[in-house]
Amino acid sequence: MSTENRYVLVLYYSRHGATKEMAMHIARGVEQVKGIRSMIRTVPAISATCEAVDEEIPSEGALYCTNDELKNCAGLVLGSPTRFGNMAAPLKYFLDGTSDIWLSGALKDKPAGVFTSTGSLHGGQESTLLTMMLPLLHHGMVISGIPYSAPELNTTTDGGTPYGASHWASDKKRSTLSNTEQTLCLTQGRRVAELASRLSR
Repeated sequence: MSTENRYVLVLYYSRHGATKEMAMHIARGVEQVKGIRSMIRTVPAISATCEAVDEEIPSEGALYCTNDELKNCAGLVLGSPTRFGNMAAPLKYFLDGTSDIWLSGALKDKPAGVFTSTGSLHGGQESTLLTMMLPLLHHGMVISGIPYSAPELNTTTDGGTPYGASHWASDKKRSTLSNTEQTLCLTQGRRVAELASRLSR
């Protein structure tokens, strides 16, 4: 991959907007690293009704991710709201369809990180982040968290973990990230981009 075409894919699913907001801050962190750009993509919702089919291009927001966009990224930051301590079904459904990429080994040795949002403080943030790492490990990716050299990890009263950025929407269902959460998103995006820059030379 030529250096001018290197990008970190920020791939997320969001239902109420908080995870999308995190993705935007992570992408800003990616853009702070010279020679790496961000690519923001999402996945369509899924339905138990077989006749329900989404348009190829969503009416608003980020475009849907293709397998080629995932395959050709220099790094990946994967985000999902928490669903019973795990990633949301639409994101899992997308990843389940990437066996061709797994067979090719195209993601091997590329850096990856994960992020999440929950409606309650102990709503499964860490278990969601950890389980999101599993398919990435199967792809041979190099998992990157947020190191404790980021001082916000020691002072946060909202979201933020060493496993990846997180957001606590609280019982008021606020979607706006706190300053600390925004900073940790920027830190994570920048870190994955820096690793992508080193590993893709």
